[in-house]
Amino acid sequence: MRKIAESTVRRLSLYLRFLEEFEEQGIETVSSEALAARGGTTSAQVRKDLSFFGSFGKRGLGYSVQELVQKLRGILGLGRTYRVAMIGAGKIGSALVQYRGFKQRGFEIVAIFDTDAAKVGRGWNGLTVQDARELESALRDQRVDIAVIVTPADSAQNVADRCVALGIKAVLNFAPVQLTVPDDVVVKTVNLALELETLSYALTNR
Repeated sequence: MRKIAESTVRRLSLYLRFLEEFEEQGIETVSSEALAARGGTTSAQVRKDLSFFGSFGKRGLGYSVQELVQKLRGILGLGRTYRVAMIGAGKIGSALVQYRGFKQRGFEIVAIFDTDAAKVGRGWNGLTVQDARELESALRDQRVDIAVIVTPADSAQNVADRCVALGIKAVLNFAPVQLTVPDDVVVKTVNLALELETLSYALTNR
């Protein structure tokens, strides 16, 4: 498949959420204009994004909401359950574990780790916080698809290396550091300071 820009994939994810809302409201068809209005883009952009993956909808009639929901879920790989390990049981980790939307989208947190002895052994949303020193023994015999790293910057690379050694191919990184991983491992970094700085720029230059 041709390489698709990350910005396109992000818009597909937004379109899916809008379509699911339309579906809940009993709306059966939707136009590219309606999707564009919700997503803050143009109808031409919506049509272009979808065209990368085939032909959808009918001219003058729009898109079948139910059909496009199914297609986008397939494109985004949401037809299966992904097993997630959380490394870091701080405040951000706590918020992520309690977010119900992950499981609804097929992302199941199956293990939580931390180095703080005061947190190890505590129950978190049906799971028990495990000692991060036992990461390998805890995960070696179970499938984990995604590691979420919510640790201080100085320990994040070591945690990433250990996860890669376990065969984990996808990492969501909340630590304020750029991780180095093999080419066959995908890393997405969530930099909250960077996001705030873009908002600061927007406020300053509006």
